[in-house]
Amino acid sequence: MSAVLPLKGLEGIIATKSSICWIDGDAGVLSYRGIDIHQLAEHSNFEETTYLLWFGVLPTASQLAEFRKELAAARTMNWRIYDFLRSVPHESTPMEVLRTAVSLLSLYDPDEKDSSHESNVRKSYRMTSQIAMIVAIFDRIRKGRPIVDPDRSLSHSANFLRMLNGVNPTETATRALDVALILQADHELNASTFAARVIASTLSDIHSAIVGAIGALKGPLHGGANAETMKILNAIDETGADPVEYVKQMFAEKKKISGFGHRVYTTEDPRATHLRRMSEDLGKAAGKPKWFDMSRKIELYVNAEKKLNANVDFYSASTYTTLGVEIDLFTPIFAISRIAGWTAHVIEQLDDNRLIRPRADYIGPPYPQPYTLIEKR
Repeated sequence: MSAVLPLKGLEGIIATKSSICWIDGDAGVLSYRGIDIHQLAEHSNFEETTYLLWFGVLPTASQLAEFRKELAAARTMNWRIYDFLRSVPHESTPMEVLRTAVSLLSLYDPDEKDSSHESNVRKSYRMTSQIAMIVAIFDRIRKGRPIVDPDRSLSHSANFLRMLNGVNPTETATRALDVALILQADHELNASTFAARVIASTLSDIHSAIVGAIGALKGPLHGGANAETMKILNAIDETGADPVEYVKQMFAEKKKISGFGHRVYTTEDPRATHLRRMSEDLGKAAGKPKWFDMSRKIELYVNAEKKLNANVDFYSASTYTTLGVEIDLFTPIFAISRIAGWTAHVIEQLDDNRLIRPRADYIGPPYPQPYTLIEKR
């Protein structure tokens, strides 16, 4: 047995060294490569933020232009992936489809047998573009709508919204998604990123690591909280209930209000700050302010009564809904964003690798226990 017992869920345990993301939960700080998330949300875009995560510095204008060009060129998939997306049951959840499709991508990747640093960077370009395509294409297929081909002249966010909805998005909608993708691009050793690094540490391929990350993100304790938040908002809207009274009743029934509290932050999640504003601005621009209005009333009540702060999931729910995104696409869009961080961490892990192999604090029967022959049991 260990002398010092770790907290359940490895809470507070330092598992590796990383130069990608730093969080100060008490001060409400989130930074990528040392740059505050507020600065990135105000001034950056998803492509520039992804470049920062992968290469460690902000790009010059020419480097960013080339990076955009490479990402846009990667908006292509083998025809067999399209056939797979057409063949799966339409009632399949988008996360199930995404998990399986990413595994299939590895079979047709031109660098399949190469796990060098340079190859993994090339694969990261492709997966970042392909994951967004898969989510949009499957959603249109399951709804009986024609597939929209990618437009390589558009930004990553604008192209996704166009492929999803069939029309070019407004600047407001594009910026809203861009900010959401920036805010969710990385978050240190969260469950899915840690899963990816564990898999990579075995010297498995990067596609396997990302499939594992998607599997972890699929769990409702990790990537599904914003969907649960939207279900509450929908229930309030359908019943015509007062948002505060509805939440009071949920608390009285000992039900959890999704979108509040965080394992790391003791103050407001800095990502929620921007999504709150984005939800409000987007709602006004789209003429659909009700989702933000309900969310704000709930947030103020929960904060006053329970001293809980909204996290990134709370306002991403109303933001995505106003963008016309289905509830079961919320977590896949999380993956569209987090692929930037996942791939950065896998590359960092493999550049200075050591197999991740922790120990367990044994709490079973004391050693030695006798073995009883079966005829005497």
